[in-house]
Amino acid sequence: MGFKRLDPEDFLVSADSVSQTVWSDRKAQLSTFFTSSAQRVASISGEYYLAVYQTASTDATAEPQFDIAYGDETSGGGIYFNDAVSGKSPTSTVYGQYRSLVLEDEDSDFTFGTAVSSSYVYAISIERSRYKEKLLAGSFNLTLQGSTGSPIYLTDNSKEVTVPDYFGAQRAYQIVRTSNSSTYGSSNGINRGYTSNYGSYGLYLPDTGLIILNGTALDLTPGSPTTANSDYGIGLATDRTLNTNTNNPSKLFQALVRGGSFKVNCEETLSSDYVFVRARNAEFNYSENPSFIKGTTGEVYYDYFINSPQTYITTVGLYNDNNDLLAVAKLSKPLLKDFTKEALIRVKLDF
Repeated sequence: MGFKRLDPEDFLVSADSVSQTVWSDRKAQLSTFFTSSAQRVASISGEYYLAVYQTASTDATAEPQFDIAYGDETSGGGIYFNDAVSGKSPTSTVYGQYRSLVLEDEDSDFTFGTAVSSSYVYAISIERSRYKEKLLAGSFNLTLQGSTGSPIYLTDNSKEVTVPDYFGAQRAYQIVRTSNSSTYGSSNGINRGYTSNYGSYGLYLPDTGLIILNGTALDLTPGSPTTANSDYGIGLATDRTLNTNTNNPSKLFQALVRGGSFKVNCEETLSSDYVFVRARNAEFNYSENPSFIKGTTGEVYYDYFINSPQTYITTVGLYNDNNDLLAVAKLSKPLLKDFTKEALIRVKLDF
C-alpha cells in the first residue's frame, strides 16, 4: 500500500444534466387515463383533486401519474364549507393554495402571457415519485379534445424565449398552442400560440412539477388547430355555479382521454467530483503485500524485484488528514505498474 497527497489541480467538479421519461414503465407518452371511483365518490379528497392512473386503479400495476384540481377564486363549482359563510369552498381553497405556491402572494391572480388574468384555473400536478429533481423544459406536449370540434396541441414556449418568467426563484414558461407537427401557426415572436384576448393557455412550472391551465382559454369555442393567436379552445364548459359541486376536474379528465396524448420528461443535475490520481514511473512500484516480501525478515522474495519490481494496482482509497478512509474506487482490472510505466486513474464521485 502506498500513500500520496493530492494537489489542488487533481480535483475537478462537474455538473451533468440527465433526462428520462416520467410515466410508469418508462413510457415516453401516456395515452390511456384512468381514475378511481373510490377516490372520486367515497373519499373527501375527491372534492379537491382527481388522481389519474396509467391503467385501471384495480390493476396491480396501477400507479398515480398525476392529479387534476380545479381552483376558482369565487368559490364557483364547489359546495360551501358552511352555508353561513359564502364564498369559501374547496375550489377557492385550491385556488388559494396554488396561488400561494406559485405566485407567493395571497392577493394576486394568475396571469397568462400578456398580463391577462383568470380567476379560475385547472392544475395538473405530476406525482412527485414520478420524477427526481424537476421536469424538463421543452418536453411538455399535451393534446386536449373537447366533446366537439378540433383538438388543441399544447406545449411550453421554452424554445422561444431566452429567459423564462420567474415567480420567486421558480421558473415559469407559457403554455402555447401548436400544430400537430409541433410547429407554430404564425410568426408573432414569443407570443405566437397565444389566444388573441386571453393570453396563453397556461403556465409550465418545471421546478415544482406543475402545469397551470388557463380555464378561460380552455372554455373558448374550438377552432382551427393551425391558426395561431385566435380565440380558440376546446369548449370545456367550466361550470362555476356557486355552492354546487360541478366536478370540473372530470371535464378536463375527459378532454385528456379524448386527446389521448400526454408527454413530459424530467431531468436531474448530477454533481460529480473527479479526482485524478497520478502514479508516476518511480511511484508505487513496491508493495507490502505478503506475496512480495517475506513477513519475518522484510526481504523481497525474488531478487530481480529489487531493481525491476512489478506491482498491480487494484484499488484507490481516498483518505482525509486523519487517515480516515472516505471512499474506495475499484479498478475494472488490475493495472500493471513498474519503473517504465505511469498511470493516471480518474475517480468519479457522484452525489
